[in-house]
Amino acid sequence: MSSRIMDAPESIRSAAVVLDGGGLGVEGVVRLADGVARPVPAADALRRAEESWNAARQIAATGRVYGRSTGVGANRNEDVPTEAAAGHGLRLLRSHAGAIGEELPARQVRAMLAVRANQLLAGGAGLRPRVITALCEALETGAYPVVNEFGSVGTGDIAALAQVGLALAGEHAWRGAGAPEPQPLDNNDALALISSNALTLGQSALALHELSGLIGATQVVAALSLLAVDGSHEAYAAPVHAARPHRGSAEVARRMRELIGAADRPTPPLGRIQDPYGFRCLPQIHGPAHDAADALEQVLTVEINAAAENPLIAPEDLAAYHHGGFYQAQLALALDHFRLALTQVARLSTSRLSTLNEPAYTRLRPFLADHEPASSGVMILEYAAGAALGDLRAFSAPASLGHAVLSRGVEEQASFASLAARQTLRACGAYRLVVGCELVAAVRALRQRDLRPDPGLAAGQAFALAESVLDDDQADRPLTDDVTAAAHLLDRFTDIWRGSTA
Repeated sequence: MSSRIMDAPESIRSAAVVLDGGGLGVEGVVRLADGVARPVPAADALRRAEESWNAARQIAATGRVYGRSTGVGANRNEDVPTEAAAGHGLRLLRSHAGAIGEELPARQVRAMLAVRANQLLAGGAGLRPRVITALCEALETGAYPVVNEFGSVGTGDIAALAQVGLALAGEHAWRGAGAPEPQPLDNNDALALISSNALTLGQSALALHELSGLIGATQVVAALSLLAVDGSHEAYAAPVHAARPHRGSAEVARRMRELIGAADRPTPPLGRIQDPYGFRCLPQIHGPAHDAADALEQVLTVEINAAAENPLIAPEDLAAYHHGGFYQAQLALALDHFRLALTQVARLSTSRLSTLNEPAYTRLRPFLADHEPASSGVMILEYAAGAALGDLRAFSAPASLGHAVLSRGVEEQASFASLAARQTLRACGAYRLVVGCELVAAVRALRQRDLRPDPGLAAGQAFALAESVLDDDQADRPLTDDVTAAAHLLDRFTDIWRGSTA
């Protein structure tokens, strides 16, 4: 067993995620990647995979099938002699296992293994079922192959999966204990295993799970900031969003009303007429981010359960269909869209941070400083958040604008979904820090004003949690540790946000 599974309570260790090639979602991939659940391949799916394997061998023995009885890429018209077929698969794995760069962390590799095992159970690959059970064994023990970062342009994670194939064959390194016994892989297994975007999909699932939760946590932080500046509730009024019925925006407004205890039709404030955009446009900016997350999850759910291998083995037709189902345009575009929406949410957080530093809104000293002359308070947080936002903005550049012509011009287009997935994963850390800066300032403002949100409200629960963790020293001092602690708190704010939507 992996250390994470062994450290988990018995109820979690005994939890299972069923892999059947049709019902795995993002949440299941994350649980398997984190080692808090064990994979269970469905019996009917294993039978389907065996039928596909038997059909593939019969088809390859009687006709030309890409990657089985021929070469690949520009070598697609090169026939593999029958006497060389057995060694062709290993040669293919050896030649393609050329991923470069840093070793990927265990969590990302495990996510890849989970996705690939499930896809193979969809029954379109035509490789030996023992490979699927070997992948599941690795997921359960915690062993994982060494996989390097770069090797895909969004038309298949062939380099990473070739490393997995060589590890399964006993020719490539594993990390951790409990690696499965070496598997005999031949020409009927090699391309069938590597014809997938499982690494990109696994990374995308991990990034989406973290960031979609953080967007919710950001709304909880925004609620604290709103209370700290006596912000208006009008921007979240039900009639406003009934008049412009975008689903995401209306739901964000409803959740905001629950977080702060606002009425569906709140009374207009006696003071200022309307708030800055950081508060007033929150539903219009957070809503699209939630919509983008939902759209990305829909794409991932299709792909995680897709028999997208080329060629597709169809036992019922006794045919191998050559196609382009591996091309990840939908995923690349959905990831790019999601990151662009995410960056707008983070940018809005920096706007609220600026408002918290402004005495016209807080009725406190500039930058929430203490009473020492010319104190700077949390001034530096605007700079730090702006710097982290700069990284986030760079990560949001659309990867789908990339282009490549490969394999002697035969493969003349690339989606760069793999780059989009890496960029989305890298966005997680920068995003946390941006919102962590706002949380530190919001809590300080509430403390200085001696405002305690109703503990019966979700915002009150969040404030009590933050108060128990964040230092209450208001003197000028380094705030690095405060922001780090606030960034870690966001996961617990996600739980509060989810509780407010139940």
